[in-house]
Amino acid sequence: MSTLADSLQLAVRLVAQGDAELWRIVALSLRVSFTACLLGGIVGLWLGAWLAVARFPGWRAVVWVLNTLLALPSVVVGLLIYLLLSRAGPLGDLGLLFTPTAMVIAQAVLVTPLVTALTRRLVIDALAEGGDQLRSLGAGPLLSALLMLLHERRAVLTVGLTAFGRAVSEVGAVMIVGGNIADVTRVMTTSIALETSKGDLPLALALGAVLLGVVALVNLLIAAAQGATNAAGQRPEVVAA
Repeated sequence: MSTLADSLQLAVRLVAQGDAELWRIVALSLRVSFTACLLGGIVGLWLGAWLAVARFPGWRAVVWVLNTLLALPSVVVGLLIYLLLSRAGPLGDLGLLFTPTAMVIAQAVLVTPLVTALTRRLVIDALAEGGDQLRSLGAGPLLSALLMLLHERRAVLTVGLTAFGRAVSEVGAVMIVGGNIADVTRVMTTSIALETSKGDLPLALALGAVLLGVVALVNLLIAAAQGATNAAGQRPEVVAA
């Protein structure tokens, strides 16, 4: 018990004193996850809007695959990206393996199905309420879907924050493609695993506290966005299909 108490005290001291190594790791984590969510969000919002209104042979199969990808293991994503970026892979000449860019790619692949599924459900519900009015004004299916995303921007923000929470807490894929290299690709989740295995509990606990704080802040922002949406008379939450 005394070891745990001492470790917690040292962790609080590291956070309070602004330990350089600690905050360098935190900054890289936030930068990688934000960039990944930006890329995954752009792709996912467009795909989700398109799937909400498109009808083509095999459409149900595509939706089924999308929903299946929501449970895609992060280590599988890491392995696939590793094979693509390794020297023997088709993108090996780019030299991206074991760089923050590789971590961004892996996290973007992870969050894209989540953003797509949530966006699709959001657009379907929004069009059920206001789609007829847009169609009467001459808007096509895809344009109507995109306009609904603009109208439901608070709900879109919730989708983005959900994706960020998924990305920033991910460990498997970034460990594989990033290599957990000090001062290069070491982020909060991989650092916690490493420092725990080394027995450096204070730094692991400090990183864990910061990570928990980031996730708590994201959840707080989601709740605030949902509250604002509810107050505006819109849907209070987004649920995946």
